[in-house]
Amino acid sequence: MKKLGYLILLLLVSLGTARSQELTCYVSVNSSKIQGTNKEIFNTLQDAITDFMNNTTWTNHVYEVNERIECNLMLYISEEVTTGQYTASLTIQSRRPIYGSSYNSVLFNYVDQKVEFEYTEFDPLEFSETTHLDNLTSILAYYAYIVLGLDYDSFSPNGGDPYFQKAEKIVNNAQSANEHGWKASDARGRDNRYWLINNIRDEAYQPVREFNYNYHRQGMDLMDNSPDRGRLAIKDALIDLEKFYKNKPDPFMHYFTITIEAKSTEIVNIFSEAPQADKSRIFEIMNAFDPANSSKYAVLKE
Repeated sequence: MKKLGYLILLLLVSLGTARSQELTCYVSVNSSKIQGTNKEIFNTLQDAITDFMNNTTWTNHVYEVNERIECNLMLYISEEVTTGQYTASLTIQSRRPIYGSSYNSVLFNYVDQKVEFEYTEFDPLEFSETTHLDNLTSILAYYAYIVLGLDYDSFSPNGGDPYFQKAEKIVNNAQSANEHGWKASDARGRDNRYWLINNIRDEAYQPVREFNYNYHRQGMDLMDNSPDRGRLAIKDALIDLEKFYKNKPDPFMHYFTITIEAKSTEIVNIFSEAPQADKSRIFEIMNAFDPANSSKYAVLKE
């Protein structure tokens, strides 16, 4: 009986461990702008963030090692305001594996310019879903849920809802926080954490979420076995997104812009081998979406 109890305990522990590793997050902390301080603290911080992102239980699902979502997180510390209090920017990128290939498609590539946090070496990183305990962990958890939500959306329609709801809850919990990035009024251009999740959860932005699914599940996942079918599905997804763009639910369209920025180079590569009529159509769409980068899409006109 003792042996049976031990085996059951071991199984439960192993299941808990598997469930707690949805992400494979590669973390780097850059402190080159900080002078005259104990640099070891930033190595400790990097290890702490790595552990927090990779070993927190984010979902109720069991992930195999090869199913974990790969992401990069780069924290660039710009200033030590006072001892243990920092300002920084945070770059987050996540990737999605494409069925039948070794290729990974960028889902999210974003820079948060307004990261303010406190950290004392060896202090544990603590997070609560019910209250805003600490700005750093709230930011990290927020982006963990954004990454998860986008990934789930790419595999099933609105599959990311549970995780976007959690990200929205983090924003709501932080409304009385002194740090920037959590409130609607913190960003004149609607380009902060508040507006990102606000857009994602807004019914007016449903076509962008549908694009995420149609582009990846109906398009990219077919490219290995049937590139023509996959390319056609991606073209149709872009045409549908064009209708959304023309209706512009707001002048800033933060979530839409992030989506296009993540996919633009890939779209050029996908259609570089397409018939000229398709290339010209995709150039027309992408140039309208992203006129500042018209030169990137010019190759599709040749």
